Amino acid sequence: MLSEPRSGRLAAWGNALLAGLVSPDDAVLAIVGDDAVHRVEGLPGESGPVGLTLALGRLRSLGVTGWRVALPAPGHPLGLSGPPEFNARALEAEEAVVGYGAAFGLVPETYEAGPSGDRHVEVGWHCLPVREAPPADVPSLGESERELAEALREATTVLTRLDVAASGPVAEAALDAYRARAEAGREVLAPGYPPRAVRVLELAQRVGLLISLAYGNGHGGAVSASEMAARSDALRPVERVARRAQVAAFNAYVEERERGSW
Repeated sequence: MLSEPRSGRLAAWGNALLAGLVSPDDAVLAIVGDDAVHRVEGLPGESGPVGLTLALGRLRSLGVTGWRVALPAPGHPLGLSGPPEFNARALEAEEAVVGYGAAFGLVPETYEAGPSGDRHVEVGWHCLPVREAPPADVPSLGESERELAEALREATTVLTRLDVAASGPVAEAALDAYRARAEAGREVLAPGYPPRAVRVLELAQRVGLLISLAYGNGHGGAVSASEMAARSDALRPVERVARRAQVAAFNAYVEERERGSW
C-alpha cells in the first residue's frame, strides 16, 4: 500500500484531465508511471486494444465525467456497485476504476514482457459495463481521517506490547525510502484535489507501510499462537481502514462534484 494502485493513478489523473487541469500527454505519462505501456480492451466502437489517450477521450465522449476507485478484498466489495461480472474481475485484480456519468468501468491486468534480464510490465485495462449505483462502503474524507487516526493508535499499542513494531535494517531502509519520496515533493494526487484528500492519502500510505513492515518483520516477540493471532487481529482492521481511506481520497473529486462544491 506504500505505492498508489494503478487504478488510483488512472482515476486521479483521469479526473485532472477531465477538469482540464493537465494535458492528455501529461495525464497518460503519470498513469503509466514505470510501466512500459497501457492499453484498453473492450472499448465501445473498437475491435481491439487501443492506447490510453484514445480510450480516455472516447470514454469522455461517451459521457464519463469523473472516475472513482474500488479496492475490493474477499468479503469487502469496497467501492464496487456491480454487476457480478465486473465485481468478480475487480476482486481478482484487487482494484478497479468506475466511471461517473456513464456506466463503464476499467479493471487492470498486468503482463510481463521482454527477454530475460530486461523484463517490463504491460497493463491491459478491461472495459466493462457497471451498475449505476452508490459504491459500497466508501467513507467521507472526514470519516476516513478519524478512522485512520483511531485505528493507528490502537494498532500501535497492540504491536508495541507484542514487540512486533517495525524495526531492523529492512524496516529502516523502507522508512528512509518513504521519507526520501516525501522530501522530494512527489505529487501524491493529481492537480485539482482538495488538500484534505492529499492529507488522507498520505496518512493511509504511511499506515500501509506500517502494516507491510509489521507483517514482513517475522513474528517479533509474538512467539505464541495467541500472540501471533493478536498481532493479526490488530493489523486486519487497520488494513481495512487504510484501504477505505485510500478510496475516499481518490474519490474526493467525484464526491465534491456530487455535492456541488466544485
